[in-house]
Amino acid sequence: MTTAEYAIGTVAACAFAAVLYRVVTSGTVSGAVSELLDRALHAV
Repeated sequence: MTTAEYAIGTVAACAFAAVLYRVVTSGTVSGAVSELLDRALHAV
């Protein structure tokens, strides 16, 4: 790939990472993960 293609790929990867970060740190997802871990720890 040429330098321009690498730059576009890097920008796209950063944008995807930013969106994924926003989804994972949202209240709904955080609450669901927290509840899942809570259930798993109390089941043992």
